[in-house]
Amino acid sequence: MKTSPIHLQSIASLFVGGKTAVLSDLPVEHRSMVLNGAPREVNPNGHHVYGQMYAQHFKLASPRHSLPVLLWHGGGMTGATWETTPDGRPGWLWRFLEAGYDVFCCDAAERGRASFAMSPHIYREPPVFRTAEEGWKTFRLGLRYAADSAERHVFPGQRFPVACFDEFTKQWVPRWPAHEAMILQAYEALVERVGECIVVAHSQGAGFAVEIARRRPELVRRVVAVEPGGMPDALPSRGLPPHLVVWGDHIVPSGSHWMGYRKQADNYFAVVAETSDITTLDLPAKGIRGNSHFPMMDSNSDEVFQDIAAWLER
Repeated sequence: MKTSPIHLQSIASLFVGGKTAVLSDLPVEHRSMVLNGAPREVNPNGHHVYGQMYAQHFKLASPRHSLPVLLWHGGGMTGATWETTPDGRPGWLWRFLEAGYDVFCCDAAERGRASFAMSPHIYREPPVFRTAEEGWKTFRLGLRYAADSAERHVFPGQRFPVACFDEFTKQWVPRWPAHEAMILQAYEALVERVGECIVVAHSQGAGFAVEIARRRPELVRRVVAVEPGGMPDALPSRGLPPHLVVWGDHIVPSGSHWMGYRKQADNYFAVVAETSDITTLDLPAKGIRGNSHFPMMDSNSDEVFQDIAAWLER
């Protein structure tokens, strides 16, 4: 799929949400803070802002759709998920702009350019870091990771560009457990700021998108939930806005926790479908095999995008 020129009116950034914590009685240090600088006072006591999220707004000169697309990443990831594939092809950020949508590419609270806070003074738990071994299996590339790429097990027909996996690991970031409420608060503030919108979200972010759509159906008009991880603990009072749920391949052969996540999502959407427009795009069931947990990065990312774009145009 070739790329088309994009005419932007503006690129802007915004930080949304957040709270203030006041710290006191912490030791004052003297540290060098610049290259070859003399030590100076570093005093952590005072007001700290935390819990905000970051969004970069790409505004087209002549959008063809009235609703902007909000791109929400998964756990331990950032908005880079949507920008460029690991093997250098255009990501879904570019494809949505080509399709005529204004786009907000987001970093959730505690991730990427949203920054994080002192631990354990504000964030009560230490962060969790993902190993290459965990990522290889969790993202369903194969059953076994090895430092030597020739010794890694790869699922037959795998569409993720596995030759670029080591480069892909460089964009992973730490995450903090038990921050769901803080992250959701920032996402809800974002949709209040943006107004009516479409949310396209991946993994943990897709679970958040379903919850925000449940809370604010008058603002979230469509949701594309790509391999959602985690579901709301409450049902919508009057139905959800239309949802497209996208699933890749190798969920059962992987033996990973995605078997439980898929069951949880299927059960939730089966109940919600009684009052809501829920469409499932099961890629293997459609005859499209080999997709990983990252359809937006797989070799057929443009093909999957076309299915999503067609559903949005419906």
